Amino acid sequence: MKVQTTLGSDKPVILADTREANSKVLGYLEEMEAIVTQKQIDVADYIASSRVAIERKTIDDFLQSILDGRIFQQAHNLSSSYTNGLLIIEGNPELLYTSRDINSNAIRGAIASIAIDLRVPLIWARNQKETASMIYSIAKREQFDNGHEVRIRSGKKPESMSFMQEYIIAGLPSISTKLSKRLLNHFRSPKAIFNSSKEELMSIEKIGKEKARKIWEAINSEYRQEK
Repeated sequence: MKVQTTLGSDKPVILADTREANSKVLGYLEEMEAIVTQKQIDVADYIASSRVAIERKTIDDFLQSILDGRIFQQAHNLSSSYTNGLLIIEGNPELLYTSRDINSNAIRGAIASIAIDLRVPLIWARNQKETASMIYSIAKREQFDNGHEVRIRSGKKPESMSFMQEYIIAGLPSISTKLSKRLLNHFRSPKAIFNSSKEELMSIEKIGKEKARKIWEAINSEYRQEK
């Protein structure tokens, strides 16, 4: 579905999913004199052009979506439907590792997977007003500087939840897809695997002492950024 920008206007058109109706972002966009149109969108929360779609998440929603695997499916749909899918995370970045009881290495691993494997860059915004400013700037640049009209695209069929869970666990050291399935069949969820001990990991066939140590250390070691 293509939506033309207003002829001769310097106001960008921004499509917003109907689920964003209660967000203050829409009001801020209208204050900036963007032309905001609400529609049901299967992929993303906002569409800025035929090639740029944006998913918006608060920090709490982002963390919950890591736990339930939803973010990986959403990122996959973004990258498969649009040339440039973006994820805006809204809130104080300092709360990312403290607001929920989630292992910090699991959060970092999820961010790396989204940005590198699924090719969806992450952008930080402190609040809804900053989110709106970013969306407005992207839409105006896309539509007036680069000549890309607004268009809704349908994504590929979403991957199953089991696929996403296997994908997460296969990112651990020395874990193949086959082993990730074996771990998930035993522990029943990625969260249980992340909370397991070395001894519990060693109870799984094909996971010896050394492999269990590497997995446990990857999950539980303090992150130190390499210079």
